[in-house]
Amino acid sequence: MLCRVSDPTDQTLIDQSVVSYFPGPRSYTGEDTVEFSSHGGHAVPDALVGALLHAGAREALPGEFTRRAVLNGKLDLVQAEAIGDLIDATSENMRRLVLHQLDGGLSRQISNVRDRLLDLEALLAYDIDFPDEDHGPLNRTRISDAAEAVRTALQALLDTAPATELVRDGAIIVIAGPPNVGKSSLFNAIVGEMRAIVTDVPGTTRDAIESRVQLANWPARIVDTAGLRPTEELVERLGIEVSERYLVNAHAVIACDDDGDRLGQTIDTIRSLSQAPIVPVLTKSDRASDNPRMDDQHSGLSTTPVRVSALTRDGIQSLALRIDALLSERYGTIPITRPALTRTRQRIAVQRAQDELGAFQRHWVSDALPASVAAVHIRAAIAALDELIGAVDTDDVLGRVFATFCIGK
Repeated sequence: MLCRVSDPTDQTLIDQSVVSYFPGPRSYTGEDTVEFSSHGGHAVPDALVGALLHAGAREALPGEFTRRAVLNGKLDLVQAEAIGDLIDATSENMRRLVLHQLDGGLSRQISNVRDRLLDLEALLAYDIDFPDEDHGPLNRTRISDAAEAVRTALQALLDTAPATELVRDGAIIVIAGPPNVGKSSLFNAIVGEMRAIVTDVPGTTRDAIESRVQLANWPARIVDTAGLRPTEELVERLGIEVSERYLVNAHAVIACDDDGDRLGQTIDTIRSLSQAPIVPVLTKSDRASDNPRMDDQHSGLSTTPVRVSALTRDGIQSLALRIDALLSERYGTIPITRPALTRTRQRIAVQRAQDELGAFQRHWVSDALPASVAAVHIRAAIAALDELIGAVDTDDVLGRVFATFCIGK
């Protein structure tokens, strides 16, 4: 309903707001909830919050509404993390991926694996508690096959982590090469705006400059770095050290040079600093007819360089497609419509469950331990998955999950 909201101290009008009542348990948190829709800006919301605090309310903690939803059974922990990921999503593919998580795709997969582990634990318990029943001892191969099927399902989830990490954070694509070969101009052309200073003076870029772009499939963080060359100048040397650190962490490197004969040497320098795949690029292609040294036919490269011109923008789209295809080849397809791990906490929990299951398999196959002892690993694997979906309510786990949430979510 439309309401007049007044200050409780002097009854002065604060705002006309639409006030909505959401009775539990059908609200977001599962509790009775009231929502004020006020006019925007700063003064009106501040005055409204001040009046509510004066009346006895308190400000919510980061993620408190979603935490209450988890505690009241409206969401599980994986779905709660999906809400945080949706708020932070910076690409269309990340938005689509976490919406599938929010719909319960990963939760259902984890619950299915957990149920299979519980069935396996029940078989072991039957064999331990009733060894002389009519069915006789359990078929050890049956147990091994069941454990291997679960291990395969867990590995399929772990295999999604590298791709989802890139979708979540963006692939680090470093533009590297000697000074004054057009790196900053290329950066500006890719980003589509003037972000880096471009001059004819070598060593202009003294620090790394980063900007987010969306390739065909992958979100990327394009990084312009200082030119790689020996120097005694302190500030430039510091900039080169920053470049080298980015190269160590890069997912792909654009190796730039405007000289076809020198490009191979540039690539060798980059390979000494980075394990990332390299896309060779000949810059300033609009000047190729004026400079025969920009021909790449005798450069001895194993991969044909991409010719680009920041001035005419020729080759920019081809370069973006080459990088996108390279990322797809290295990290696979983005798991948009299938269960996937989107957070480090999830990966660690699944890895721990798989490690426990692997330990059980080793003991079971070798028959080195009694079944009652080997079964402890199955219980530990179940506990890891319980923690993942929030079946075990521990304050430290909830604290870690909601620490990065914003207020009011």
